Amino acid sequence: MTEEELARVEDWMRGTVAGYEGPLAAEKFAVGQSNPTYLLRAASGTYVLRRQPPGVLLKSAHAVDREFRVQKALADTAVPVPRMLALCEDEAVLGVKFYIMGHVSGRNIVDPSLPDEVPQTRAALMAEMARVLSAIHDTDLRACGLEDFGAPGNYYARQLARWSKQYHASATEEQAGMDRLIGWLEANLPEDDGQRTLVHGDYRIDNMLFSETGTDCLAVLDWELSTVGHPYVDLAGVIMQWQLPPGAEGRGLAGVDREALGLPSDQKFIEMYCDNRGLKRPEGFGYYVAFSFFRMAAILQGVKKRALDGNAASPEKALKLGVYVPRFAELGWEARDRHG
Repeated sequence: MTEEELARVEDWMRGTVAGYEGPLAAEKFAVGQSNPTYLLRAASGTYVLRRQPPGVLLKSAHAVDREFRVQKALADTAVPVPRMLALCEDEAVLGVKFYIMGHVSGRNIVDPSLPDEVPQTRAALMAEMARVLSAIHDTDLRACGLEDFGAPGNYYARQLARWSKQYHASATEEQAGMDRLIGWLEANLPEDDGQRTLVHGDYRIDNMLFSETGTDCLAVLDWELSTVGHPYVDLAGVIMQWQLPPGAEGRGLAGVDREALGLPSDQKFIEMYCDNRGLKRPEGFGYYVAFSFFRMAAILQGVKKRALDGNAASPEKALKLGVYVPRFAELGWEARDRHG
């Protein structure tokens, strides 16, 4: 953020954010490929600014206004979120939409194998992850004013159409594996079972902040993909992530001895979630995991396209992520029958 941009943000905050007192300083977080995010320091406290990236944006992508709305609606619920302070839709300030939220000081965990923890703590953190996901899906949409936050009808049919369109709009070369996976997903759409809940859209441990000294979740972050839809998209997203290689890049649990570490198996995590919500274990869960791999591949393709167009927050990292598109398509194909 340039000094001129920071000055405009400060002028806007002075007239919009209650109790704000300058001067203002900004520091960009290393995370946040999609929507650049900054830590703001001022005399009145610390804040977080989350903005759309510059340049031409795909329709419905980078919807920071939706992020702001859903988190504000969840303020008094069992779902932990940061405090929303102000939304700016006046593009004269930064050239894009952005919002300001309170800064939550917590522990961000990148590696789901939790290498620095003991088995008991690992088990407690995973139980908390299942509990918070259940709380998201048990949110009373009417009480929160979120009944219209997603379109009616078959969620997976809509999502498949949306992400197929966005994938093709950002494609930079032919991907036979993606075409094959999209065709299978279209031919095997599950029937609409009537479940309609709030969904996060990118639920994983690195989008959560935990207590510095305990296992309580203090905030769920990155609501860009949130909507009202089918809850299994979040549950399958967790399972999808765990099929990836361990470490800072894959952030998965492939090949990890989970039992020895105190981590739940895929089946156990699904059971924990279902027990929290009073549900039976879902049938045909492989479809949902395969879809999750497809959607993530489409997202990564969009990240790659922004890098090639010069609009990525971190071009080098974005191009590196884009390399994984065919691998995600392959893993999606393999997941069809793996999870029942």
